[in-house]
Amino acid sequence: MSALNPRRAQVLVDVDWAREHLDDPQVRFIEVDVDTSAYDSGHLPGAVGFNWTTQLNDTACRDLAPHDRLEELLRDAGISDDTLIVFYGDNENWFAAWAYWQLKYQGLDNVRLLDGGRKKVESAGLPITSEPPTHPRGNITLPSSTRSGLRTFRNDVLDAIDDPNTKLVDVRSPAEYVGELAAPEHLPQERAQRKGHIPGAVNVPWAKAVAEDGTFRSDEELEQLYGSRGVTPDRDVTVYCRIGERSSHTWFVLSELLGYPTVHNYDGSWTEYGSLVGVPIELGEPA
Repeated sequence: MSALNPRRAQVLVDVDWAREHLDDPQVRFIEVDVDTSAYDSGHLPGAVGFNWTTQLNDTACRDLAPHDRLEELLRDAGISDDTLIVFYGDNENWFAAWAYWQLKYQGLDNVRLLDGGRKKVESAGLPITSEPPTHPRGNITLPSSTRSGLRTFRNDVLDAIDDPNTKLVDVRSPAEYVGELAAPEHLPQERAQRKGHIPGAVNVPWAKAVAEDGTFRSDEELEQLYGSRGVTPDRDVTVYCRIGERSSHTWFVLSELLGYPTVHNYDGSWTEYGSLVGVPIELGEPA
């Protein structure tokens, strides 16, 4: 973790820290993977697995898990008010970052990401087990109100298109951004009716923020990456992808690592926007 950036110590842990805290009763590791079968194939000792498709989504409609159900999920995982929650997962923490963002949106601060996710856990040789964890039920109580500024909705996005103070950031692959590809073939098939991107959005693929080993790049590299595309801390920033998980990863970089003051995650993302009637889209690179 960077000694030059105290924010990193407040939002990240590394694999050495994880190794030292595997048996810490005040820490709960939670794995959230794109591949929902990965956890059962092996996980950190004591780690709990969350299924993003059924437990972190409202299964009755396309929305985040309801407040009460999320609170019950955390309690079932053995989490109390004084428990430090550490998320990690595959794909360099896509859905781990999404789970982190959800808890921050729900008002929790006692939450971290394990830098590098499952990829770094495996390469660092941390112990892996298939044994299910047993934790006494926790008593955590989620705050009654959300941090509404962390999330944005379709009407806000439409207003942002012509707002010079707002920067829209599409974090999907270049092929998705220009309209050549509806979605990566290996991903769950939630497709929009149209291809393309939101007018005025710049393309900064999420993966550019991570190094080969899956850990986040340095502050200097990240500042250059986003600053070169006009994504600067003096502007309101709205990030989006296809279903909100990759944009949560970029939200984490901009908000939690670089300390941008106003970063909104549009978790409706292209699955919603690309199927709306009567809204503008762009194909190809912006003029």
